[in-house]
Amino acid sequence: MKSIYKSSEITPEHIYLSRRKFLGMGAVFLGSSLLDACSSPSINSAIGLTPASENPGNGKILATSTMPPVKDEFGNPATEYDAITNYNNYYEFSPVHEEVAKLSTSLVTSPWQVIIGGLVQNPKTFDVDALKKKFSLQERVYRLRCVEAWSMVIPWVGFPLSELLKEIDPMTSANFVRFESIYSPNVMPGQNKKTYPWPYVEGLSLSEALHPLTILATGIYGKDLLPQNGAPLRLVVPWKYGFKSIKAITKIDLVESQPETFWTKAIPEEYGFYANVNPSVPHPRWPQTTERRIGEGNRIKTLMFNGYAQSVENLYDGMDLIEYY
Repeated sequence: MKSIYKSSEITPEHIYLSRRKFLGMGAVFLGSSLLDACSSPSINSAIGLTPASENPGNGKILATSTMPPVKDEFGNPATEYDAITNYNNYYEFSPVHEEVAKLSTSLVTSPWQVIIGGLVQNPKTFDVDALKKKFSLQERVYRLRCVEAWSMVIPWVGFPLSELLKEIDPMTSANFVRFESIYSPNVMPGQNKKTYPWPYVEGLSLSEALHPLTILATGIYGKDLLPQNGAPLRLVVPWKYGFKSIKAITKIDLVESQPETFWTKAIPEEYGFYANVNPSVPHPRWPQTTERRIGEGNRIKTLMFNGYAQSVENLYDGMDLIEYY
């Protein structure tokens, strides 16, 4: 599908984006090696995190002339805010990207609760507004790669999923994390189509969920998430295709066995559980070797693990990444 945005129209929105210090990203049960990695300069660079001392905004949106463009660690400029909020994959509302923003306006995202349970020592129900106060929000400039071979660079705001999991204390029998989205067919017209197994469900291995790059996002560009972007709480796993980043989360369960997800149940021959960005594994409908960056006219080369290989490839040691796609 051709982008509705011209390259001349895409200029990164220069705003404050509170840069908080990179603290406590590794859960205590991860072991000292990962905890050490979490505070290393290489990890900080890989996630595009900027120390708080470099932020001149002090919590306010800055004029364009007072702040350099937001970029990822490769120097790629962030996709413009209007593009991020008006070109969305969200089948609960519509399969047409440009329709989602308009159709999602009736979704009420506050108050909002998330139930966390399963194989945990401390099951809890959290109000999302309370979660945002409980955990220090951080900026993460991540690339988002859709399986449809388009991509964006997004300045997310959120907190490490590992911090939440530490709070509820997984049992030793927990191997996977299952996420479930809101089911509200009266508000989400796409959920009235019985061709899909609603509600939307996704999953990660526990090691993936605990990785420092994995976050629960509450905003972009320093602003709260809008409904079309997954408000009020969205999973973000930047080395995986975008459909893994489940939106509007209402339930999180720790489970022993690999959960069946929305897409592995709907079209198992096209969508694997891991969904790592891998240009050597073609999708039946979209070649994965290159991608179209929204707002840019040319195609660019797709990188293994979306460019995060150095940080995450150890999670898959010994795995055949062609078979376990």
